Amino acid sequence: MRRRAAQVTAGGRWSDELPPPVRRNLRWFWWDGVFAQASDTIILSFLSLFLLALGASRAQIGLLSALSSLSAALLVLPGAALVERWGHRKRVCLLSGGGVSRLMLLFLALAPLLLRAPAVVYLVIALAVIRDAFGNLALPAWTSLTADVVPLQWRGRYFGSRNLAMGGVGILVTYLAGVVITAAGSPAGYQWVLGAAFIFGLISTFSFSRIAEPPFQRVKPAEKGEGVRLLLRELRGQPLFVALCAVTALWNLSLNVAGPFFNIYMVEQLRATATVVGVLNGLSGLAALPAQRVFGVLADRWGPRRVQMITGLLIPLLPFAWALTRLPWHVVPINLAGGFLWAGYSLASFNFLLEVMPEGRRALYTALYQIVVTASLAGGAALGGLVATQWGYAAVFILSGAGRLIAALLFARFVRLPRQMIKAGP
Repeated sequence: MRRRAAQVTAGGRWSDELPPPVRRNLRWFWWDGVFAQASDTIILSFLSLFLLALGASRAQIGLLSALSSLSAALLVLPGAALVERWGHRKRVCLLSGGGVSRLMLLFLALAPLLLRAPAVVYLVIALAVIRDAFGNLALPAWTSLTADVVPLQWRGRYFGSRNLAMGGVGILVTYLAGVVITAAGSPAGYQWVLGAAFIFGLISTFSFSRIAEPPFQRVKPAEKGEGVRLLLRELRGQPLFVALCAVTALWNLSLNVAGPFFNIYMVEQLRATATVVGVLNGLSGLAALPAQRVFGVLADRWGPRRVQMITGLLIPLLPFAWALTRLPWHVVPINLAGGFLWAGYSLASFNFLLEVMPEGRRALYTALYQIVVTASLAGGAALGGLVATQWGYAAVFILSGAGRLIAALLFARFVRLPRQMIKAGP
C-alpha cells in the first residue's frame, strides 16, 4: 500500500525508473499542488461572492480582476530578474508566492472585523490584488523550477496524475465551503472558508519547501542599456513564442470579459445559493478527473499543441451556452463539458509553453508571457465590467465566446511547431 501511494504521488509506475531524489521531488511537488488547489479553489469560487456580500458593485468586482492582472504584470519581470541574478528559484517561491501571497488570505478573512462597508470592499480588493501580485512575482521562478523537477518525456502523465488529485480535492473543498457559507451566513461563512484557505496554503508551502532544487545555470546579466536591445534581438529569433503570445493575448482578454461574472450571474440572475454555486463548480472538477487521465496520455502521444488546439476550438461554445441559461440546473451540462475541456486545455497549454520557451531562459520568457496574459486579463475584466453594466450578462457571454473562437482559429493557423521541435511520445 505504501509503495502504491508513493507511485501515485510520483505520477505512476513509470516513476520507478527514476533516481530516488527525482521521485522524492515529484512526491513533494504532488502534495504541494493538492493543498495549493484546496486553497485556490476557495478563492476562485467565492472571493467575488464575498465581495458581493460586503456590498460591492459589478464595476468594483470587474475592477478587482483588472487591478490584479495589472499589478501582476508589473511584478513578473522583477521576478524573472530575481531568478537570473540571484538564482535561488525555490527561495523566491517560498518568500513571495508561499509567504506574502498566502498571508493575504488570513488578512482577507479578518477584513470585515477591521472595517465596515463601503471601506471594507476596497480593503478586500487591495488585499486580493497584493495576493495575486506576489503570486505572480514567484511565477517565473516556479515555472523554471517545475521544468527541471518534472522529466520532459513524462510531463503529460505526471501532470495528469497530479491534476487528477487536485481536481478531486477541488470538488470536495468547493462543496464543503459552500455548505459552510450557507450554514454560517454572510459574511461569517466566507471568513471561515478564507481562514481554511490560509491553512491549506501553509501546508502547500511546507510541501514545496521539501523539494530539493536542481542546479540552475544563471544567465549573465546584460550591461546597463543593453538589456532591451538584446531582448528584442533575441525575440526576433523566437517567432513561435511571439505568435503564441499574440494569440494568448486575445484568448485571455476574451476569457476575462466573462470570467469574473459567472458566479455572480448564478447568484443574481439564477437565484443560486452559495451551496448550489459550490455544487455546480464542483461538477467542473468532477468532469476534470477522467479528463486528466485521458489528456495526460494524449499530450505525451500527440504532443501538447494538438490537444490545446482541439480543446481550444470547443471551449468557445461554453459562454454561448451560458447566455441561454434560465435556471441553476441549466449550468450542469455546461460545467461538466467545461470541466472536461478545460482540464485538457490547461494541461496541454502549460506543457506546450515549456516546449516553446528556450531552455535556460524560462524564467525571463515566463515573465514576458505572463505580462501578456495579465495585461490581456486586465483589459478583459475592464471591458466585461463595462459591458455587464451597460448591456447585461448575455452580451458579456456572447462577446467572450466570439473572442475565444477567433483566438482558437488563429492558434490553429499560426502557432505551429517546426519539425525539428516535434518529439515522439513515450
